[in-house]
Amino acid sequence: MTPPTASPDAFAALRFADFQRLIASSASASFAGQAFSVVIGYQVYQLTGSALALGLLGLATALPTLSLALLGGHYADRLDRRRILLVTRALLVLSGLAFAVLSLSGSATSVVLLFALVILMGFARGFGDPASSAFETRIVPPGAYVNASAWLGSVGQAAGILGPILGGVILAQFGASSTYLLMAALYGVSWLALWRIPRIPPAAPAGRDGVRASIGAGLRFVVRDQVLFGSMALDLLAVLFGGAIALLPIFATDLLAVGPSGLGVLLAAPSVGALVVMLWMTRFPPLRHTGRWLVLSVALFGVAMIVFAVSRVFWLSWLALAFSGAFDGVNMLIRRAIVRTRTPDDMRGRVGAVSLVFIGTSNEIGALESGVASHFLGVVRATVFGGLVTLAIAAGAGWRWQELTAWELEQEYKRHATSEAQPA
Repeated sequence: MTPPTASPDAFAALRFADFQRLIASSASASFAGQAFSVVIGYQVYQLTGSALALGLLGLATALPTLSLALLGGHYADRLDRRRILLVTRALLVLSGLAFAVLSLSGSATSVVLLFALVILMGFARGFGDPASSAFETRIVPPGAYVNASAWLGSVGQAAGILGPILGGVILAQFGASSTYLLMAALYGVSWLALWRIPRIPPAAPAGRDGVRASIGAGLRFVVRDQVLFGSMALDLLAVLFGGAIALLPIFATDLLAVGPSGLGVLLAAPSVGALVVMLWMTRFPPLRHTGRWLVLSVALFGVAMIVFAVSRVFWLSWLALAFSGAFDGVNMLIRRAIVRTRTPDDMRGRVGAVSLVFIGTSNEIGALESGVASHFLGVVRATVFGGLVTLAIAAGAGWRWQELTAWELEQEYKRHATSEAQPA
């Protein structure tokens, strides 16, 4: 297989002032979200002492976002995407302030209100996330899509590493209310950065289809495109069966005996691997044999999880998780490139929403699958089984979706360049 072709400019996307504002907004929002995930879980457990409450918290976080994603995608293709983002980020700022005020009471009776605010934030993300993924492509030209995705992904992974640390330190030193104020301030910075981006009018006039017909058109568009559908389905199945993040507390406690501190280091490992590969791909994007790289990254993800399952040495386990994050990072960047280059502008919100549902479903149901499989097979055999299934999925994808494996980003860029050069 030919190695990735070098990009002449690793900072191509960053040379656009509006993308600089977008990445500042994304960084602030990512750090705010990571800080929130630390404080809300800790606070709910402190108030209730219930593991069930933590499970319900995960449900309250995910369900509103996933249930509204398709509707959010519809409106992202009908309304001003920048305005949607400004409204939803403003709601997140207000939610942070409400959390801070509520946390001052410290009463267990406030748990219901905490959950209500979590659900409100989920609604905001359900509308905001599809608009965000669609808005990115209006900031940079098609030739910089992968570079922009790599930088945005790098910011997200850095937030995944440093955000929980920042949130935990603020929580330990100043309490929950101060941590929520920090979250609100970071979302405020994100709002200001978005506000500085000029309004970008839609590339095509808004459609007149009803909501149901509009959402159906988006779903049909994805299903009919073998490259789009194959990349999303491959990611969903790989994470559904191959992921084992939900089982890390068992590995850290019973198999590696590294305790809570070791668990934190293990949890950071996939983000470290993903961050490294995303920074690498700002300079060396996989322009040729891109579809093959996608399928190969899924297969190697499965291998990494098998190595992690059988390892009883901490450093080897950490490396295996880091490599799993690196291969998942390759998968994510290529999948995002496919979505951005193969979707017309008037469909970006709906296609982005479908992708969001695929990703959210794989993460949430994947955690459930890991728990059920480990209950019946044992944690090690369940993780090995998941890795083997992931290898089989990659092999099946290479056989079933041949158009996906033949897809090349370089050819997609040439197609865009040719269409832009043609007279209107």
